[in-house]
Amino acid sequence: MLTPNQTDNALLDRREYIGVDEVAGPILAISGIHNVGYNELIEIVDAGENVRLGMTLDVSEGAAVAQVFEGTSGLRPGATRVRFRGEPLTIAVAPEILGRAFDGLGRPIDNCPPPAGAFRDVNGLPVNPTARDYPRKFIQTGISAIDGMNTLVRGQKLPIFSGSGLPHRQIVAQITRQAKIVGEDRPFAVVFAGMGIKHDEAMYYLRNFEESGAMERVVAFLSLADAPSVERLITPRAALTAAEYLAFDLGMHVLVVLTDMTNYCEALREISTQRQEIPSRKGYPGYLYSDLASIYERAGMIIGREGSITQVPVVSMPNDDISHPVPDLSGYITEGQIVLERDLDQRGIYPPIAGLPSLSRLMKDGIGPGMTREDHAHLASQLFAAYAQVKRIRALASVIGEEELPELDRKYLAFGEAFEGQYLSQAQDEDRSIAQTLDLGWRVLSTLPREELHRITEEEIRKFYGK
Repeated sequence: MLTPNQTDNALLDRREYIGVDEVAGPILAISGIHNVGYNELIEIVDAGENVRLGMTLDVSEGAAVAQVFEGTSGLRPGATRVRFRGEPLTIAVAPEILGRAFDGLGRPIDNCPPPAGAFRDVNGLPVNPTARDYPRKFIQTGISAIDGMNTLVRGQKLPIFSGSGLPHRQIVAQITRQAKIVGEDRPFAVVFAGMGIKHDEAMYYLRNFEESGAMERVVAFLSLADAPSVERLITPRAALTAAEYLAFDLGMHVLVVLTDMTNYCEALREISTQRQEIPSRKGYPGYLYSDLASIYERAGMIIGREGSITQVPVVSMPNDDISHPVPDLSGYITEGQIVLERDLDQRGIYPPIAGLPSLSRLMKDGIGPGMTREDHAHLASQLFAAYAQVKRIRALASVIGEEELPELDRKYLAFGEAFEGQYLSQAQDEDRSIAQTLDLGWRVLSTLPREELHRITEEEIRKFYGK
């Protein structure tokens, strides 16, 4: 039974207010109302009796500022009616969400009825840090540049930093098709969130999932470029809510792809400007770091639960600038980054994953005996060191000419060609095992003299060098 206070609140939640104070962009302000909650769902009714959804952004005594998901076009302040729902935005979750496609707010767009299941708050619940399990299990993506040198670990968040025109969508599609935990039969469920992407890009991903047979284990949330930009703020949260249900309620391993996080941040900047907040770097709000963290930190594992959430966000770098606020802050929050290099792409190398700026901070915990192979760590370290030497020698050769280089430097240049042409480069449908990746690493490393291998033990050299 409701208490008197609860009864009053329930009645207030159903109350309709006529007229708003201001409409600006996707934002509206209203006063003279009962005290409402932060992130509370609202219904906005225009003069034509069309209902739009929104959510409160700022609340104070008897007033609120809200964002309207479908935009504010056609809303007249005096003729607009507002109803407060007294609850946050939720999405329906059930096992049958697999194989489905939804819009950015979690509404079906595949001509099927909404899932018949429980409703979950899209904002999620914070996980007690002491309840988090440490990521350790190696995920094999079948891509040598990732598996061998920037290993992805279950429960990790490892973004892909890409520039305009670089093949990040092909790489993401290949990872979602091929990702597996070695020694386990269960494939990953994939939750895909597209924010501000074009229609042809969305169709590329969906067609790829269908042709590879992976669509039956994919949940797609699509907020396309022609959708209101404010919708992009909800899309990753709706996707992660679905991922948390699949992982921690159904015990599945879930790979979450978020593309493009820069589009998300552009929408956040637009809303911040409409709210007349004091801007920070390049006009982004000062809370950009904490807002991104509220998304990225929903990856991981929980002690005592079977499932896991691994995130692969795609972050565009405007003008290939890795110091841009979005990739810069993403790098601080996540456990590394996969950086795509334009020079490699222009030379026809796929995937054009840069050898030196790329990094996986959890790699050391997911490789070695019992997980990959005992020589993995030393081999990766030696490949990094040798490739760094190649970069230095190439810079020198551009000044004095290759013919002036000593014999050892020319051997390093030959190693660089073999490393890029054989180790980094592979076909878009080529799925290499970790053993193939490591053996290939030794093959290209064997083009260097043994005395140049300073990061590998003598035992490993005797076992693998030149084999």
